[in-house]
Amino acid sequence: MPKSAAVPRRTQEERSAATRGRILDAAVSCLTKYGYAGTTTPRIAEEAGLTRGAQVHHFGSKHELMTAAMHHMTARTVETVVADFRRGMKAADDPIGAILDLLWDTHHAWGFVPVVELWVAGRTDPLLAREVATFSPIMASAVTTAVLESVPQPLHEAMLDFVYTAMDTLRGILIPGFVEDDTTLTRRRWDRATVSMRRMVDPALGEWLATRPD
Repeated sequence: MPKSAAVPRRTQEERSAATRGRILDAAVSCLTKYGYAGTTTPRIAEEAGLTRGAQVHHFGSKHELMTAAMHHMTARTVETVVADFRRGMKAADDPIGAILDLLWDTHHAWGFVPVVELWVAGRTDPLLAREVATFSPIMASAVTTAVLESVPQPLHEAMLDFVYTAMDTLRGILIPGFVEDDTTLTRRRWDRATVSMRRMVDPALGEWLATRPD
């Protein structure tokens, strides 16, 4: 019988990237389960199934690790949720509904909790606050860029007003859900809010979306 093909050995760079990914996934998980104060670097190493030395080799401080975790969350969300939106938006029967679903999905893909934990911690931690301030616009930019690709330039301002208003509304709805622990209730609030937000769509934007070319 022929011998099975040998599995190629991973390079050092591939092994290093995989280890970093495990650490970053563990950091996000710890932020969700334990909050920022309870997320220590030894706990992250334990969550990742790695030694403390391996974690320190890749990330020398908690601040460095938190910054990398924020960008990791964003990159994963853009690769999945935003990419799916781009593929589906052109054929969407309800483009406003697709945009509202995009906002909901981007705030649930990895959870909104880790982000809020870092926002709150940054209030009393100037170094972390500076990092969070550079991170926060990245996801919003990824979302708005994807949305604006399907809208003519003269309607960009109206679409941005709608998207940012919807995003701010959603974040306000999600925060009470952290302690209520009722996803169904949170979703009902969002669905109720979207009914009102649809009425806020700029008439010119709404007309174009209703008659847009295939």
